[in-house]
Amino acid sequence: MTSTLDAPSTADAPPGTDQAYDVACRWLDEFGSALQDGDLDAVDRLFLADGWWRDLLAFTWDLRTIHGTEAIKSTLGATLEATRPSDFQLTAGKPPELIEADENTRWVQGFFDFQTAVARGRGFFRLMPDGDMWKGWTVLTAMEELKGHEEPAGATRVKGVNHGENNRRTSWLDRRRAKQDFAEKEPQVLVVGAGQGGLSIAARLGQLDVDTLVIERNERIGDSWRKRYRSLVLHDPVWYDHMAYLPFPKNWPVFTPKDKLADWFESYASSMELNVWTRTQLLGATYDDATSQWTATVRREDGTERVLHPRHIVLATGMSGVPKGPEIPGTEVYAGVVTHSSGHAGGQDYAGKNAIVVGCCNSGHDIAHDFYEQGANVTMVQRSSTYVMTSENGIATLFAGTYEENGPPTEDADLIFASIPYPVLAHIHQGATQQIAELDKDLLAGLERAGFKIDYGEDGSGLFMKYLRRGGGYYIDVGASQLIADGKIKIKQGVEIERFTSTGVEFTDGTELPADIVVLATGYENMRESARALLGDAVADRCTPVWGLDDEGELRTIWRNSGHDGLWFMGGNLHQSRHYSKFLALKIKAIEEDLPTRGTN
Repeated sequence: MTSTLDAPSTADAPPGTDQAYDVACRWLDEFGSALQDGDLDAVDRLFLADGWWRDLLAFTWDLRTIHGTEAIKSTLGATLEATRPSDFQLTAGKPPELIEADENTRWVQGFFDFQTAVARGRGFFRLMPDGDMWKGWTVLTAMEELKGHEEPAGATRVKGVNHGENNRRTSWLDRRRAKQDFAEKEPQVLVVGAGQGGLSIAARLGQLDVDTLVIERNERIGDSWRKRYRSLVLHDPVWYDHMAYLPFPKNWPVFTPKDKLADWFESYASSMELNVWTRTQLLGATYDDATSQWTATVRREDGTERVLHPRHIVLATGMSGVPKGPEIPGTEVYAGVVTHSSGHAGGQDYAGKNAIVVGCCNSGHDIAHDFYEQGANVTMVQRSSTYVMTSENGIATLFAGTYEENGPPTEDADLIFASIPYPVLAHIHQGATQQIAELDKDLLAGLERAGFKIDYGEDGSGLFMKYLRRGGGYYIDVGASQLIADGKIKIKQGVEIERFTSTGVEFTDGTELPADIVVLATGYENMRESARALLGDAVADRCTPVWGLDDEGELRTIWRNSGHDGLWFMGGNLHQSRHYSKFLALKIKAIEEDLPTRGTN
């Protein structure tokens, strides 16, 4: 293939962007031509030897991270014939940028659009100089929509009415009720759980015209948040937490109180016309491999049972599914209250009493903070170590340039963030974690003096990688850390509870503490255990573990093939639910339309 490194015209480049535009155009022209021609040797000219390609469905029908030119060539070689990529071009209105991180580090980055045989996609690249060439450092390709199955929006939005003469005309409300009841048809997809994960995937599937039913065991949509401890406020900022299609209003608080979020979920479900049955429980389901169909039995709020036959079940019971806690002897003699954090309502009844909180992540800190403010004498049991950063310094540092006031549009910010492979993110966040620690140094020193054990992640990469690898092990400080440093919240470090006594607990070091209440903020089981509880061992044993990073550095199982046909896991924080619901919905839609998706469930 002939190189396209002759400079293209910059007549259409915005003022001041000629250098970045020139570099980006040259690279993208050659990249697109190479893929169209099947020229795998061009990868060596287009990527750094240790460059990265992250694909979200567009080429691989999976979430994949490919590292190094040999692996990139191998993966392209296996996908190009079926994918048939074409029409690579810089995204209109989004000029490439030259980023100069420091005197030794610079790159050109930009958005691009492309097509495949069945879809349209978006991408984002970062190009670094390598000698006299610019080569791909990180390249993202992401499916945007399926051809012929575009979402109705803008000029293609539904009319909402049939003008003219219509015998036996039905109203919008009549049609909504009929659709919600599924009286005359079966849902193609059954979603279990109406939290952010369930609502997000239902909204995406609804826009793709996939009949979807969400069941929620609680009385109201949003109760999964509404019923948690009364002081709970999200630790992530509003710019990171917008939901698909309906962003929060401009006057929404930076940090969302849990009851406000719960109410928003109700209005979201109504506005997006989601089919949700509350007070409904999944009693069990079996899968027929021959028909690729589930037989699922649900019990509705009036006690009646309904047998459904969806082709897909999405478990959106959340990372906070089955509570996990230690089995501690002596509960039968203990006169106080023992509860998991998931069942703890708040510390308002414990003024002047003794409270023990086991666990030092966000929930543990929040609960201890609330106990103190309600007048309790509170001790936190820290069994290992915790990563701590302040909200003020940590959030601003980690989200700079993406999720912030007057930052990029959410869809662009999601693409920029997703374009950083997690192993690269770990390396970048090592520096960011050091920067945050320097800003927080006085508070961290106070914590250590109080006997609180701090870590910075297994490789010094801090918050995000702890979340991705473990789903916990960190605290975004909103005030509890200063209370610990000041001795107002006491710390018992490096021990476990050995047993309960009639008046409190005895620890493994032989010491005892009185306690009127013990809250186990000890996290939750792997989401696969939610499948076990709902669908049985035979189904759960076919599923791969959920969460944690695989060998490529992608999250395992969630939003991807579960290991069991027709079963999917949906979850994560609001950002992840918003962004990755798109790819799970597109995958399910493609299966329903019998598109040739390799490696599908």
